[in-house]
Amino acid sequence: MADFAAVHERLRAILVPYFGSLSVTKDGPNGVAVEYPGLEGKPWGFVAATRLGKSYVSYYLMSVYAMPDLLDSISPELRRRMQGKSCFNFTKVDESLMAELEALTAAGMARRDEMLALARAAEARRR
Repeated sequence: MADFAAVHERLRAILVPYFGSLSVTKDGPNGVAVEYPGLEGKPWGFVAATRLGKSYVSYYLMSVYAMPDLLDSISPELRRRMQGKSCFNFTKVDESLMAELEALTAAGMARRDEMLALARAAEARRR
């Protein structure tokens, strides 16, 4: 049987460096979620999350949904882990894939201003 707790802990470790600059809205054994401060609870404020499922552990990264060009350079192996536009599923810790996902997350976080502009525009459309 897969050790999903270990997979979750490795994926969570990718997000920990951003805990100081983002709001941690969930952090427990079933997953972690980070959002932009001031936009918590709003769909356009969601940044990233992990979720333990029955068959895999999911890693959600909204920057790849909002800025799909971030995916242009990912490996075929990481792309095979994608489900939908912003979700990656894992059943085991594969350090090469985790390192690649960590770099992808960092690239998305480096474009924080662009993401915040998109979030603010979405918020304005909802008013």
